[in-house]
Amino acid sequence: MFEYIKGAVATLKPSHIILEANSVGYFIHISLNTYTQLHGNETAKLYIHQVIREDAHLLYGFFAETERELFRMLISVSGIGSNTAIMMFSSLSPDEIRSAILTENVNLLKSIKGIGIKTAQRVIIDLKDKVGKSPASEQIVASADNTLRNEALSALIMLGFAKKPVEKELDKILTANPKQSVESVIKQALKSL
Repeated sequence: MFEYIKGAVATLKPSHIILEANSVGYFIHISLNTYTQLHGNETAKLYIHQVIREDAHLLYGFFAETERELFRMLISVSGIGSNTAIMMFSSLSPDEIRSAILTENVNLLKSIKGIGIKTAQRVIIDLKDKVGKSPASEQIVASADNTLRNEALSALIMLGFAKKPVEKELDKILTANPKQSVESVIKQALKSL
């Protein structure tokens, strides 16, 4: 029903946000990943996934459409509900989850609270083809060292840069020369951002 909600941030907590749009306050569940992206912002635009149950209407918000798309894939897996999927996003970044699925890293997935070995295996079996075909998977650099990209990304986001432009710039830098230090990558990105 809702595609996104854009409004003023009335309350921001690690588990939820209250967004005021047109004099209505929306209580939206968020992940730690989304919280980090929104921290310090006075306004926000969140992509929404609505869950309607007999006893509640729940809204889940995501900073990026690609994160919501991955969330929807995760809840399609038997044994993973909305709260477990949000927990996954609070434990790992969307890129780390995608990478774990594509590389069949069961241990990384089962390190998340609430995910056992069978559920981790089911996630990989059910989503490997979907995640591989997803346009969001293009964000994962073909480099073997994704931690370099993730460290540079985290540092630049903490410096106040928006995630999307930073990701594009990092992909350009790492595609040109994947064997660099984190400091070198960050310095190059700072020059062009």
